[in-house]
Amino acid sequence: MVNLNKQLDKNYDPLKIEARWYKFWEEKKCFAADPEAEGEPFSMVIPPPNVTGVLHMGHALNNLLQDILARYQRQRGRNVLWMPGTDHAGIATQNVVEKQLAAAGKARHDIGREQFIERVWQWRAESGGTIINQLKRLGSSCDWSRERFTMDEGLSKAVREVFVSLYEKGLIYQGDYIINWCPRCHTALSDLEVEFEEHNDGKLWDLEYPLADGSGSIIVSTTRPETMLGDTAVAVNGADERYQDMIGKEVLLPLMKRRIPIVADDYVDREFGSGAVKITPAHDANDFEVGLRHKLEIIKVMDEAGIMNDNAGVYAGLSREACREQVIKDLAELNLLPAIKDYQHNVGHCYRCQTIIEPYLSNQWFVKIKPLAERARAAVKAGETRIIPQNWEKTYFNWMDNIRDWCVSRQIWWGHRIPAWYCADCGKLIVVREDPDVCPECASTNLRQETDVLDTWFSSGLWPFSTMGWPEATATLKKYYPTSVLVTGFDILFFWVARMMMMGLECMDEVPFKDVYIHALVRDEHGQKMSKSKGNVIDPLIIIDKYGADALRFTLAAFAAQGRDVSLSEARISGYRNFVNKLWNAARFTLMNLEDFDPETEISGRELTLAERWIRHRLNQTTAAVVAALDEYRFNDAAQVLYQFIWHEFCDWYLELAKPDLFQSEDVARKTTAQTVLYQTLEQVLRLLHPFTPFVCEEIWQSLPHTAAMPESIMQTQFPVFTVAVEDFSAAAEMESVMAVITAIRNIRGEMNLSPGQRLAAVVTGPDAAAVKSLQKSAAAIINIARLTSLTIDAAAARPPQSAAGLAAGFEIFVPLEGLVDFAQEAARLAKELKKAEKEFTGISKKLSNEKFLAKAPDAVIAKEKAKSAELSLKLEKLKNSIMTLEQMSES
Repeated sequence: MVNLNKQLDKNYDPLKIEARWYKFWEEKKCFAADPEAEGEPFSMVIPPPNVTGVLHMGHALNNLLQDILARYQRQRGRNVLWMPGTDHAGIATQNVVEKQLAAAGKARHDIGREQFIERVWQWRAESGGTIINQLKRLGSSCDWSRERFTMDEGLSKAVREVFVSLYEKGLIYQGDYIINWCPRCHTALSDLEVEFEEHNDGKLWDLEYPLADGSGSIIVSTTRPETMLGDTAVAVNGADERYQDMIGKEVLLPLMKRRIPIVADDYVDREFGSGAVKITPAHDANDFEVGLRHKLEIIKVMDEAGIMNDNAGVYAGLSREACREQVIKDLAELNLLPAIKDYQHNVGHCYRCQTIIEPYLSNQWFVKIKPLAERARAAVKAGETRIIPQNWEKTYFNWMDNIRDWCVSRQIWWGHRIPAWYCADCGKLIVVREDPDVCPECASTNLRQETDVLDTWFSSGLWPFSTMGWPEATATLKKYYPTSVLVTGFDILFFWVARMMMMGLECMDEVPFKDVYIHALVRDEHGQKMSKSKGNVIDPLIIIDKYGADALRFTLAAFAAQGRDVSLSEARISGYRNFVNKLWNAARFTLMNLEDFDPETEISGRELTLAERWIRHRLNQTTAAVVAALDEYRFNDAAQVLYQFIWHEFCDWYLELAKPDLFQSEDVARKTTAQTVLYQTLEQVLRLLHPFTPFVCEEIWQSLPHTAAMPESIMQTQFPVFTVAVEDFSAAAEMESVMAVITAIRNIRGEMNLSPGQRLAAVVTGPDAAAVKSLQKSAAAIINIARLTSLTIDAAAARPPQSAAGLAAGFEIFVPLEGLVDFAQEAARLAKELKKAEKEFTGISKKLSNEKFLAKAPDAVIAKEKAKSAELSLKLEKLKNSIMTLEQMSES
C-alpha cells in the first residue's frame, strides 16, 4: 500500500476543487498529444468558436460531447489529439471594433486600414481569449499548447496556398454576379450567411405597364416595386395562352418612360400573381439569369448603401425604403397600381446585423464549387465519411446537388486579404503565393493589392489540416489526419462541414474526418429556442458557479439523444447535482470503511456473498453497455446506464447490503472481502464516470488508497473492460427476487402510511420449494433492509389475519397490520386523498380533450400534461386498492 486513504469533506463543494484539478491536469500535461508516442491515433478538431464569443449552452453541449470522447479514448489507450483554436470571425469582429470607434466618434475610414487592423489585433490580445478560459471551466481537455487562430501565421500561409492553387486550376475566378449584399455591413454574404425570416405583413403589388404601341397594357406582380426603375424586360411563360399575342412586343416602363421588351421564359410561374413578372437583372438573382439568356441590358439603380443612384432618375438620393413609398404613390396617381394584396413571404436578413439583404450585381471572387462538391458528395455516398444520425445525409446530398458557386470575397478589412494584385500600368492581374515587387508582364512596380478579404468560412474550411501544419508535411499531420470524428451542430453542416469535406479532399486527397456526429439544439424545458427576448436563456457560467461543472456536464449528456433537441431547465441540473452529491456521499461511506485496508488485496480465491457476486456482475454489464453506447455516440444512453447503476444499484442497494459485513469485526476475512469488493467497485465506477464528471471523480479517486502501479491522475487510468469471468446470471436472478420482496414490503409500508422506522413482521410464500430455499439464504438481508422483527419464508405458509398483501417475482408477501393501523381512520384519510386526486385528474382530462389547447400548446407542455394524467391514473388505482384492503381488514 502506497498511501492511506484521505477523508472527504462532509459536503461536496465544486468551486473548491474544480480549478485546482484543472491546473493539476495542465501541469501534468494530461491533455498533451505526442505524434511520436505509441497508441492508435484518435483526433478531433474543435469547431473554432468566434474570437468575439462567450460560452453559451450550444458551445457547452458541443464541447462536452467532444470532451467525453477525448477522455474516454485516452483511457482506452488511444493517442489522443483534441485540437483547439478560435476563428477570426471577420464581420463579427470588425463590428465589435467599429462600435468601439463609434463610441469615440470615429469610423474605420477615419483611421485607415492599417491602423484599424492594428486595433483589431489589440482587441484580440485583450479580450479574444475569453471563450477559451470559459471552455476550461467546463473541463474541456484540449491540447492547449497547440491552440490555433485562423489568422495566425501558419494558417494564413495555408489559406494563401489554397487560394493560389485553386486559382491556378481555374477553380477561382472573378465575375459579375448577383450576390447577397448587406447595405449595413457593406459586404457580400454567401447564401448560407443569409437568415430567412417569415414576414406576415408583406405586400404583393400589381403594377400596370402600358404597351408601347398603345394597344393595351400588361399587369406585373412584385414584392419590391422600387426595383422597377431598373427593369429591362417583362417576362411571361411561353406556354401561357393569356400572353401569346404580347410576346415580342414592348412596354413603356412607367415613371422612367423606357421601352423594354416582353420576353418568354420558362422561369416564370404562371400561378404567381398575374403570371407576368418584371425583370431587373441587376437586383434579382433569377432575373440576372433571365437577363443573360435574353441578352438584356443590366441597370443598377441603387448603390452599396441601399441609396438610389443616378440611374433611378428623380428618385436618386432616396433610401430604398423611401423610394418604395414614393414609387407606389406616383404609380397610384397615374392609375397604374390596380391592386395591393397582403402577402406572406420569407425575407433574407444579414446573419450579423439583421438588415434586409439586397440582391446586388457586383464584381466578386468565386470558387467554382461543383467539381469540389461532386467529390465530397461521393465520399459520403461511399462511406468514407459517415454522418450520424444518418438522416442528415439526405440533407447533405440535397445541398451538394443544388450548390451554387461560392462567393468568397468580402468588402471588409479584417480577414485574410485576397492575394491578388493589379498592375496600374498594363492591367495585369497577378495571383501569387508571395507578395510581388514588380509586374511579371511589364516590370512595373505600380501594383495595387485587392482590398477584399476572404469569407471567414474559407479559412475555417482548411481547419482539420491547416491546424496540423499543412502545407508542411508535419509529424502531427502524418499521425492524426484524417481526424476520427467531428462533433458539430446541424446549423453549420453546410457553412463548415461540407466545405471542410471539399477542401480536405482537394488539398489532402483524403476526407478530413471518418465520422461526423451532429448533435441537436439546446432548448428550454418547454422545447422553445433560447433567446434573450424570451428571457429563457440559461447561462452555463452561472450554472457552473451555482451547481458545478460536473452537474451541468452530466445533465447535458443525459439528455443528448441522437436526433432530439435537449430540453434543459435549472431544475434538471439541480437534480443531477443531487446525483453528484449521492456519489460523493457513497465515496465518503466507502472511505470511512476502508481503514487499514490494503488496495493490493486480490479478490480471487475469496468466498463472495450473493450481493457481492451480483454487484460485480451488474458493474460488468454496465461497463459493456457504456462502452457500446460511447462507441456509437449514444451519450445519453451511456449516462443513463451509469445513473441507474450508481444511484439505484450501487448506492441504494449494494451499500446497504454490505453494511453488516463492514460493521462487524469478528470475521476479519469476511470484512476484508467486503472491503475489497466495495473498493474495487467504487474505483471502477469512478473510471467509468470520469469522462462525464471528471472533477468529482478525480477528487474521490485521489482520496482512495493507491497501489504502486496506479498513475498520477484518473485521466491516465485504463477504462474498464467487460470480463466474461465475472458474469453471474444466477446471482442476478436470485438478487432480483430479494430486491423484489423488499420492495413489496416497502410498498405496503408506504400504502398503509407506516413510518420508515416502524418494525414489521412479514410472511412470504413462494411458487416452489427451490425458490423458497433460494430466498431463505437472504433472510438476514431482507430482515435488515426491510426493517423487520421477524420473517417467515415458507411455501406452505398461510396468510395471517388482518394483513396487507403484495406480489413480487412469483412470491406472495403478507404484512400483519393488527395493532399497527386504525383501519377505519386510515380508510377515511385515503378517501379524502382519493377525492382530491380525482378532481385533479378530471381537470387534466378536460384540458387534454380541449381541441384549442391541443392546437395551441407546445408539444412539450402537452407531453407534460399527458405524463401527469398517466401518473394520476396510477395513483387513483393504488388508492382504490388500498381503501378496499383497509375496509376488508376492518370487517375481519
